[in-house]
Amino acid sequence: MTTTTQLIRARRFLPLFVTQLLGAFNDNLFKNAMILFVVYEVYHSEAQEARFSAMASAIFILPFFLLSALAGQLADMRDKAKLIRIIKGCEIVIMLIGGAGLALAWQGASLDSVAMPLMLVALFAMGVHSTFFGPIKYAILPQHLRDGEVLSGTGLVEAGTYIAVLAGTIVAGWINVEHAAIGVIVVACIGFFAGRQVPPAPPLCEPEPLDYHFVRASINLVRTTMKDRRVFLAICAISFFWAIGTVLFIQFPPLAKNMLRASKEVASLFLVIFSVGVAIGSVAINALLKGTVSARWSPISVIGMGVFLIAFQQVCRIWPPHTGPDVMMDVSTFVIQPLAAPLMLTLLGIAICGGMFVVPLYAFLTTFVEKSQTARTIAANNIVNSGAMVVGSLATGVMTLMGVAVAQQLLIVALGCGASAWLGHLLFRAEKAALAA
Repeated sequence: MTTTTQLIRARRFLPLFVTQLLGAFNDNLFKNAMILFVVYEVYHSEAQEARFSAMASAIFILPFFLLSALAGQLADMRDKAKLIRIIKGCEIVIMLIGGAGLALAWQGASLDSVAMPLMLVALFAMGVHSTFFGPIKYAILPQHLRDGEVLSGTGLVEAGTYIAVLAGTIVAGWINVEHAAIGVIVVACIGFFAGRQVPPAPPLCEPEPLDYHFVRASINLVRTTMKDRRVFLAICAISFFWAIGTVLFIQFPPLAKNMLRASKEVASLFLVIFSVGVAIGSVAINALLKGTVSARWSPISVIGMGVFLIAFQQVCRIWPPHTGPDVMMDVSTFVIQPLAAPLMLTLLGIAICGGMFVVPLYAFLTTFVEKSQTARTIAANNIVNSGAMVVGSLATGVMTLMGVAVAQQLLIVALGCGASAWLGHLLFRAEKAALAA
């Protein structure tokens, strides 16, 4: 029986896996249902659509920047299983608010004054939910898993996250917004009951007073965590990855609608392909490394990501202009276009390389620090990551205001992969130096 099979059947892993999978699914079902509805039904301008998509991403990311330090303190100093139950209970309340916003938007009732604010409030609250859950789901792994299982467990969590992203994206693109309003509430309730099955995970250090001053706590946490050069390089490399990913996710719906003249189901298909690719890369890197946590493959993986990004941009650039009736292509029409196959294959390549790049780095953060510090290390990573993602969102908005075409923005993003590759190379050198010492 393989390590992966053993883990997926074990109570020390399965309830956490299901809980985080359902949470990621709900995040993406709600967020994508909202964004696709607004892009396709409310706005009729590429600039407006890109701005709203960027604003929604920034609202969801902001809590990671503000509250990750507090989340990391809580996760290291309280029973993680109890925290999961509280967090998943809050998700039900959040989705009642978000579901009400989606239902009102579907009815066209008070869209600007009530429905849109309710949806954005729920989106921000789901960002808070994910901020507090994120450090727990990674920090609990070294506590419940054996040393040789941590990379497999991290890979499964990462692959499961992207499978959930995939499923949430598919459902958001294919069901009506009123059904999404009901679905997010139902999934939140199932996630709450799954979270109650997670085994106890008491703190591994003496509880300390919590610092509620989020600015001071964040600065202190990042400064303390970054003292280790390997952790510093891993966090910086992950942050570049998420900045790149943020730009891609923001641009997929406007790109599908305005450049390809494709329906929201095609925009959903792009997000699906990306999610599948990251899941494949997450599993593939675990097989290549044979359970050993190492940054060995990180530089070549992110270089591959940049190459595929350039190829994707080139396919978008030569995509034939729309000359027929002003009707959006559905999926069946899109996939038979001459350039559809290379477009989807290059997108899949981007995602596979991205998954191979980022998974070992997350495993690195949870295994090369003291177990009592794991959640705070992940929280520090989330702070820096969220800052990079906000920068990515703002950069997308600025480039759009400057009139930079979506395809050209993708080319600019590809250049960022070079910085990630250099950081991955430095990390591998630091890793080898530490082993030789």
